[in-house]
Amino acid sequence: MKKTLFDKVWDSHVVQQVEDGPDILFIDRHMVHEVTSPVAFLGLKNRNIPVLYPERTFATADHNTPTINQHLPVEDPLSANQLKALEENAAAHGISYWGLGHEKNGIVHVVGPEYGITQPGATIVCGDSHTSTHGAFGAIAFGIGTSEVEMVLSTQCIMQPKPKSMRININGTLGKGVTPKDVALYIISRLTTSGATGYFVEYAGDVFTAMSMEGRMTVCNLSIEMGARGGMIAPDEKTFDYIKGREFTPIGAAWDKAMTYWETLSTDKGAQFDKEFHFDASEIEPMITYGTNPGMGMGITNGIPSADAVEGGEATYKKSLAYMGYNEGEDMLGKPIDFVFLGSCTNGRIEDFRAFAEIIKGRKKADNVTAWLVPGSHKVLNAIKEEGILDQLHRAGFELREPGCSACLAMNDDKIPAGKYAVSTSNRNFEGRQGPGSRTLLASPIVAAAAAVTGKVTDPRTLL
Repeated sequence: MKKTLFDKVWDSHVVQQVEDGPDILFIDRHMVHEVTSPVAFLGLKNRNIPVLYPERTFATADHNTPTINQHLPVEDPLSANQLKALEENAAAHGISYWGLGHEKNGIVHVVGPEYGITQPGATIVCGDSHTSTHGAFGAIAFGIGTSEVEMVLSTQCIMQPKPKSMRININGTLGKGVTPKDVALYIISRLTTSGATGYFVEYAGDVFTAMSMEGRMTVCNLSIEMGARGGMIAPDEKTFDYIKGREFTPIGAAWDKAMTYWETLSTDKGAQFDKEFHFDASEIEPMITYGTNPGMGMGITNGIPSADAVEGGEATYKKSLAYMGYNEGEDMLGKPIDFVFLGSCTNGRIEDFRAFAEIIKGRKKADNVTAWLVPGSHKVLNAIKEEGILDQLHRAGFELREPGCSACLAMNDDKIPAGKYAVSTSNRNFEGRQGPGSRTLLASPIVAAAAAVTGKVTDPRTLL
């Protein structure tokens, strides 16, 4: 029987099939952070149950962490309590814990790949919706709720109905200034935020083959924003080269054995998907969002569409535009902005900072812009320094912050003020997502850089 990549990985992890119910799926790697884990660990304590496989669980602090003065005690009492709880729970159960100040600390979906925890053919879960990031390696990765976190900690399994399968093909060559973030925002704008609900997506075609691993992570990260359970890309030589030699990657004979399996991880020719889409790379230009969900995005040179061209109904659409302070038919180019945020598990990797630095080279930060540049991990932070990017940032008038989720979700000190506009490289532009009353324009690192030096929404191709 011809199988998709998703079928191969999923079926190989089914411990038991429940008749007319979900599959019981074995989980290879479990990532935990300070927000969704405390109640799960409390459940284990109340039932006197240990973590079954602590060596398969990895804990890092990211959501609530400050991005300045991390050497000082965390001032917010709720954040401090959650961070302390994670540290204590990890110690009590023998789980690797990378807290503030640890050399491996960073955003959970950044450090997983950096240290080889993320591997092809694995099942990976975390109490965070953007766990789909890890699918870039040919893994099945998805977010879970607090009760499911407890289930995985105690049994290393989870009960899940098998999603339907979807393949999104994009062939051709991307144009100047078009990045993986633009590809993802383009797909979401075409499928809408509910277009992949109930599906697990495989991305295929020239565009994804040509992407770096970091670019693939960006695309898979945003799968959840079109309603998908997750997204994945078949592993190839780029994948194997990226993970080889990392701390938790197999070595020697174990590597050879793993490669024997990993090289089988592709969709069989003739395998059928429940739904399939085809797009042309030439249709994609630098993207930007104008509304209050990631599907409300468009090519940066276009005008804001009319209500009849957008999902959700006229009343909902007009409410969204009113929140943003925009009108149908207006151009996004030239719209003034107040903040720029470079970071998050979507675009907080070293390639994102390299791209940002290319745009700002020889230019200065606009006086009206506050910029928060936040690396996704200490490894990224160190690379920024070693590659001379930090010096470039300083010459252009920018400052670098310390690793963390930062302004992606305003669960820490980095909150965009009410009414202010932020060009953000993160993943969600919901009302209040980056702070109560904040207005978010999702974009790529180079669109963010162009806005940072001009003080307004700018086509980055004019600065390349």
